Amino acid sequence: MHPLRSFSLAFVAFMVTLAVYGQGKWPHGRVTVAPDGHYLQYEDGTPFFWLGDTAWELFHRLTREEIGQYLDNRKEKGFNVIQAVVLAEMDGLFTPNQYGDIPLVDQDPEKPNESYFQLVDDVLQMAAERQLCMGLLPTWGDKVTRMWGGGPEVFSVENAYHYGRWLGDRYREKENIIWILGGDRPAIHDSVDTRPIWREIARGILEATAGEALITYHISGGKQSTSQQIHREPWLQVNMMQSGHGSGHDVPVWEWITRDRAMMPTKPTLDSEPNYEDHPVNPWPQWDPKNGYFDDYDVRKQTYRSVFAGACGVTYGHHSIWQFWSEREEKINHADRYWTEALDRPGAFQVGYLRRLIESRPFADRIPDQTIIVNGQGEKGQHIRAFRDGAGSYLMAYIPQGRTITVDVTSLNAGALRGWWFNPATADTVDIGPVEHTRSLELTTPTLGFGNDWVLVIDGVAAMRR
Repeated sequence: MHPLRSFSLAFVAFMVTLAVYGQGKWPHGRVTVAPDGHYLQYEDGTPFFWLGDTAWELFHRLTREEIGQYLDNRKEKGFNVIQAVVLAEMDGLFTPNQYGDIPLVDQDPEKPNESYFQLVDDVLQMAAERQLCMGLLPTWGDKVTRMWGGGPEVFSVENAYHYGRWLGDRYREKENIIWILGGDRPAIHDSVDTRPIWREIARGILEATAGEALITYHISGGKQSTSQQIHREPWLQVNMMQSGHGSGHDVPVWEWITRDRAMMPTKPTLDSEPNYEDHPVNPWPQWDPKNGYFDDYDVRKQTYRSVFAGACGVTYGHHSIWQFWSEREEKINHADRYWTEALDRPGAFQVGYLRRLIESRPFADRIPDQTIIVNGQGEKGQHIRAFRDGAGSYLMAYIPQGRTITVDVTSLNAGALRGWWFNPATADTVDIGPVEHTRSLELTTPTLGFGNDWVLVIDGVAAMRR
């Protein structure tokens, strides 16, 4: 089968899946950790590639109609995880949602406001009808420890358990929830150790769901990952990092993924907040746009290289969408367009292409393999990442700046090979044709230089025909 044909068939299957889920069915069960410990799957064994979107203020700032518009748009682009916060960051305990409701009575986690949570109920159902998991944050981190942000700190060890248990009881039947603790905070910072509180929230959720809940933790930006502070917490099933927006271009997230994958016990890992599209390129806390804004090319470089390094998926973000900036709200950190105008930005389409590319081949046994790159490797913005599958039926390499490279394809268990180029910006393909089964295959990308990123795909012909 021609590679372009196989990608087209994968796309058709992808759209059929969306149509089935659009009828309100959820046939595969909850998302769980795959047996190898590196990736995710549904309960029935179907592989799951996490493609998230940051919608932090969803419950707080949108109406039901607007939420439906947003979810429809994300479903169409191929997202399957929506990361949103129950107790929102932006004055979420005092400023009501669009229906006049605040989440807690008297800012007490043991007194949830039923009318507020009815909206959360509705959104979970709306998401399920669209094949979307909700990456549900019980609270933003400033409600546990301010460190920075507005707070107030309302959690203790005692009420944290009761809040987690209440959430777990309320949503125990919802199979489309992935629980995300943390909310942009380290678990330990200087003398502040918030692990006891997060443990209790997790304990409450797990007890209520008979241990079936999948739980991870959204950490703050920087070189740290959850693997550095809470890897051995038994409730933490997936490690997360935030390569973020505060360290300029080409943060080496691929090194962090590699580090996490090597840790024991084995756990999946992913970048849950890379650089947002249309976010100012400037360190926190200034966020001054004098250095310009991250664009879709920046998004592609970070998302592709983390996934090709062995992440179980990746999360996209847009600077206007996480905050849902509109004429009703005050903009945060120099957002440059309303959220409705940001829905169709290029990066949002392009991360969907990434998911379809990964799913166009068997992807549950991906093995990162930098020995594939013999010559042409670069640093920072020129750094290449590569992987192959465990069966040796194909390999892929992401080249962030077009160039001539030499690759070793002897890891493929096939005599006849065929190659093609995939354009991450457009999803177009260029057929290379038959290639030699050699340790020194030299190839040149169709276009060269900065802004011209390509994926090299080489298949065993016998595997393509199956």
